[in-house]
Amino acid sequence: MKVLEFPKTSNTPWVYLNPETGVFKMEGRAIPENPGDFFDPILSWLNEYFRAPAQNTSFDINLDYVNSGSSKYLLGLFRVFKKNYLAGVKLEVNWFFEEDDEAIESLGEHYHSLLSIPFNMKEYI
Repeated sequence: MKVLEFPKTSNTPWVYLNPETGVFKMEGRAIPENPGDFFDPILSWLNEYFRAPAQNTSFDINLDYVNSGSSKYLLGLFRVFKKNYLAGVKLEVNWFFEEDDEAIESLGEHYHSLLSIPFNMKEYI
């Protein structure tokens, strides 16, 4: 399996998924016109990755804005994580949010409440 990396644009976040290290990152704005075109390849990649995952998997997410379509797809990504966590895969999600960004903080708390996976809320200045 190869690293999956998408460059950051004005509407989509930088995505970096490394199958060898189990280090995943997503940073930027998630407001693509067609969220399926952006997120479907990530979902497919994750489903393949979890067939033979790294010893530990960590997903660092630092988004400054998420539209409703992207929010639904993020939940789909997290459901893949949950399914594999419940099957014994060691993983964690680190949700970064800027101090006073109540919308992103609240979204992270919403995901955390829906999932039974290690989900760390990380505030920064």
